[in-house]
Amino acid sequence: MLLLVGVLPAAAATLASWNIRHLGHGELKQYEVLGRIVEQAEFDFLAVQEVMTEEGVERLRTAIEAATGAAWDALASHGVGRGAHKERYAFLWNRDVIEYVDGAVVYLDVTDRFAREPFSARFRIRDGGLTFVAATVHILYGRGVEDRAPEIEALAAYWRWLEETYPDDAGRVLLMGDFNLSPHHSAWAVLRVAAAPLIVHGATTLSTIDGRFANLYDNIWVSTAHELPIASSGTLAFPSLLGVTHEHARRHLSDHAPVFVRLRTAAARESEAIASPAVGAMP
Repeated sequence: MLLLVGVLPAAAATLASWNIRHLGHGELKQYEVLGRIVEQAEFDFLAVQEVMTEEGVERLRTAIEAATGAAWDALASHGVGRGAHKERYAFLWNRDVIEYVDGAVVYLDVTDRFAREPFSARFRIRDGGLTFVAATVHILYGRGVEDRAPEIEALAAYWRWLEETYPDDAGRVLLMGDFNLSPHHSAWAVLRVAAAPLIVHGATTLSTIDGRFANLYDNIWVSTAHELPIASSGTLAFPSLLGVTHEHARRHLSDHAPVFVRLRTAAARESEAIASPAVGAMP
């Protein structure tokens, strides 16, 4: 599903995940345009993968503030990764809509299953006080599926750790990231016992051909018995939104499209709660 800017219902918050290719490296990144994408998509929260420097996070935060006219906060992990190659994760959020609560931590991967250990934290939506846990990961691409599958399988244990670490919000965990594997692959079988992907159709990586997307690698996973007031979810095809070629997008912005989930407002949830007892009622 593509985001149709300007025709969506009001939401308490729109949470998004985006692999912004090599954020903080090189001089080609168009931060101003990245900020404009966040503004036009009406994102309130962003989990970012493939962050190379803290400076990149700050430049992105500043660009989003300039585009939206709102104050944004940011939280970044330390560098994670094996060998010399290190990446960071980052969360950015609209301060008027969302606030950080606690629990920011990089997963202690004692069995060394992940090349880049996941990062998580707890947040609160100011409208209604709903708390949620955002966790993000960038699965190793490696030489092929045989290198990715073990990390995907290890996500089941990580999911259990998230539920144990944030017990009050176990039904409001969102695992967001670039998984480098389709959600339909058999390696997901163990995690699917407890969680399900929100994006199951289409693709999220930009092909070199304009208008085409190659792989469904990016996603948001939630509990199969989640307690999130989800209104909609989808993928933002930002090159067509901006009117730029895929070549330009891949070079100056990212080779991945963001994925998002929109949560209903507290007023909408209260209205539904009041109306629900009447459904199917006998005269």
